[in-house]
Amino acid sequence: MSRTEPRTNRTADRILRAARTLFEREGAAGVSMRRVAAAVGLTPMAIYRHFPNREALLKRIGDDSFDAIARHWDARGRGGDVLERLIAVQRIYLDYALAHPHLFDHAFSTARTDARRFPEDFRARRSPTLNVVADAVEDAMRAGVLREDDVWDVAVTLWAHTHGLIALYRAGRFNFDEAAFRRYYDASLQRLLRGLLA
Repeated sequence: MSRTEPRTNRTADRILRAARTLFEREGAAGVSMRRVAAAVGLTPMAIYRHFPNREALLKRIGDDSFDAIARHWDARGRGGDVLERLIAVQRIYLDYALAHPHLFDHAFSTARTDARRFPEDFRARRSPTLNVVADAVEDAMRAGVLREDDVWDVAVTLWAHTHGLIALYRAGRFNFDEAAFRRYYDASLQRLLRGLLA
């Protein structure tokens, strides 16, 4: 961080790091302005100079998570075999869900007023994460690997499939350890993709 960077930005970053640590450990319920302030060594009122309320702080955590996922997906979703790219993106989704369950739930499983909605928001490319999947689907169709179809419908079908498997696994509906579930997840994804091949 630059020495010339305003102290307010550094303080906001410290607040965000502390809030995210609480969020990762306990979920949204564990994030209160008082607890974040204690973790950063500020008074609760001082946090309001940087975030107007708890909802704004949680929204920023969610937005930062979406951006991080999208950057990671985008880095893995470029170049190489188009089908392998699609599979890699779905594996990253699973990795994120298992490594960051509270952030995953907040980003993808919690009802929020600012959540993007299908079809309008997605077709307008307002989803930094699903844009990566849609781009990989479109490239696979252009390459003749997947049969021609509506790109966004296929992207959402893939998302629903992988999200559903993850939700069932996290709800204890599989009698698999993580390694066995990952194998099942991959095999199930391959099965779905075979049905979409050109």
